Amino acid sequence: MHRAFHSRHLPEDRDIIVYLPPGYEESPGSRYPVLYLHDGQNLFDPETAFQGQEWQADETADALIHAGLIEPLIIVGIYNTGPARIDEYTPLPSAYGHEGGKASFYSAMIVEELKPFIDREYRTLEDANNTGLGGSSLGGLATLYIGLSHAEVFGKLAVLSPSVWWRNGGILRMIRDNPTPNPRPKIWLDIGTAEGNHPGRIVRDARLLKELLCRKGWQPGVDLAYMEDEGAYHSERAWGSRLPFVLRFLFGPNS
Repeated sequence: MHRAFHSRHLPEDRDIIVYLPPGYEESPGSRYPVLYLHDGQNLFDPETAFQGQEWQADETADALIHAGLIEPLIIVGIYNTGPARIDEYTPLPSAYGHEGGKASFYSAMIVEELKPFIDREYRTLEDANNTGLGGSSLGGLATLYIGLSHAEVFGKLAVLSPSVWWRNGGILRMIRDNPTPNPRPKIWLDIGTAEGNHPGRIVRDARLLKELLCRKGWQPGVDLAYMEDEGAYHSERAWGSRLPFVLRFLFGPNS
């Protein structure tokens, strides 16, 4: 745990929690890919997780690594800062303009400060093909914005239940109007079919996003995976249950 990580780009300090894979201490010559995840307090511990629902990311990663289904990796959980979460995770202000729109500063913190810190402190593989970014809900929105803006840094994106609805689908317009990154990051995209008060609309938005990515050059089954999780709600438990599929697609032996 790295307490009160400070950034010159943001007013709030935040905790950073790091999972190291089995064998890390016993293999001083090995280097590892890294997955950065937003809402870090929800990943490993029910005491800090929202409504006590953790993703069980450490148990999931351990099991997949031991089974040879993913390569050993480092997971970096970036704690959110409570009231500032909406501001930091959204690339555009809300429709009413009173909150949001500061994801560029949050992005600068990750790219310019946090990743260099992690690369100094741990034995990482620093290139984009070995660096992932992920999150759920607004964290999925932030992942799309940051990952597509910095494809030279992040070659793998885990986009779980993204808040496509923010600013009336603003992320769709941003993706549509900007050039496709070259090379394209590999993207996992999913949605639960029972999310929100209007699940049909939520699923429709996810499908629009998938179709837009395909039009921009992503290829399903190659560098894009899409899942509709039947009956799944908008919850930490649902995202944790899908994490094995996410990790296998992004960090499997042939990824």
